[in-house]
Amino acid sequence: MAVVLDVDNVMATDFSSKINEAFKRGYQVVQGHRVAKNLNGAFALLDAASEEINNSIFRKGHRALGLSSALIGSGMAFNYKLFKDFMAGVNAIGGFDKELELKLNREKITIEYLSDALVYDEKVQDKQVFENQRRRWLSAQFIYFGRFIFPALWHLITRFNVGFFDKAFQLALLPRVLNLGLNIIFWAFSLVYFLLDFGQPPLYFASFTLWSINLVAVLLALSFSLPKKMYNAQMLNAVLSLPQAVITMFTLLFKLKGANKKFIHTQHKHIEEDLPQ
Repeated sequence: MAVVLDVDNVMATDFSSKINEAFKRGYQVVQGHRVAKNLNGAFALLDAASEEINNSIFRKGHRALGLSSALIGSGMAFNYKLFKDFMAGVNAIGGFDKELELKLNREKITIEYLSDALVYDEKVQDKQVFENQRRRWLSAQFIYFGRFIFPALWHLITRFNVGFFDKAFQLALLPRVLNLGLNIIFWAFSLVYFLLDFGQPPLYFASFTLWSINLVAVLLALSFSLPKKMYNAQMLNAVLSLPQAVITMFTLLFKLKGANKKFIHTQHKHIEEDLPQ
């Protein structure tokens, strides 16, 4: 098998054996559980929380529905020949995991997820590094959405390939922090219109009700997806940095040009703290 790691990743001592067991069960592609190596700073905490929410929804949740887990770019293992064959056709500068995930789903190859196979990953601590990383991710997301959504729709109709369409459709979703921020903004506008009453109270009440239901649903989904261990004073303090993160993500939507032309390196500080064995 081929195991893909980032240079800063540290595998738990039983990672390989758990991956091995999944291969014995017949899986050819396995995504491990990438967890935060460091939680020092608001952006590192928000990054760690975002990844755990992804783990709950797009990995563990998808497997519970019989769909493939999402890939994450590292902490993942492949049948070596399969990996070699598929990577030969991947020409991505950024977001190679997205292209790989889409092509695997197109061929109906199941991606397994192991929540107990841990890989420790360093989270970004600096706003500029956070911005560079997300700019690369956003650019890759929209590029692959445009490239794969219509083939995925065709496969859904002709081959009932739900997994391929599901993965392509996900790329249309706004980044989570931006989605949450916009939901709060639209809810606030609907509240103002409802309270000030500009002459159409039934319409404003309906709008306020719908945005309230939507906001509550989003908050509940995020709350249920976040591990209990992350409900602490540190995380509450990090939440205060959300407005800055929302503004950063919004401005990045206008800075995507050229992000897919060269590799944007994510700088790390090489943190090796006391990790669980």
